[in-house]
Amino acid sequence: MWRPYHARLEREIERVRAEHGIAILWDAHSIVSLAPRLFEGRLPDFNLGTADGASCDPDLARRLSVAIARRAGYTSVLDGRFKGGYITRRYGDPSGEVHAVQLEMAEAIYMEEVPPYPFRSDRAARVRAILREQLEIALDWARQRGTPPAR
Repeated sequence: MWRPYHARLEREIERVRAEHGIAILWDAHSIVSLAPRLFEGRLPDFNLGTADGASCDPDLARRLSVAIARRAGYTSVLDGRFKGGYITRRYGDPSGEVHAVQLEMAEAIYMEEVPPYPFRSDRAARVRAILREQLEIALDWARQRGTPPAR
């Protein structure tokens, strides 16, 4: 079941890299903010992972991390508990101009974590602005760094 997904992902990464000379894979997830079976205490709101720098250029990771850290009212960490899962580690190849970043986002920042789990538009509006900024940072970084594709 997962093989077609990964085959398509590989093709798409290569298509983007071939067209632009660089590709950024944004692997985003959400998780409960309290997961006592897995972690002690509350998780940071935004958890960026780059496999300790192995899946993404350190400059891009730093820019993303600094931007989130500037956002008042939120907590964040780079390569903390979530350093990047299989997709981040498998496809991130900075030397090949494929930069993979995992985002694990606490559900509490955009919804209630108790039944019936209502979506909170007021919270989500603030989060959308942060996510948009993160993607714009990645896009600007890629444009500055992108190289003409090999022909």
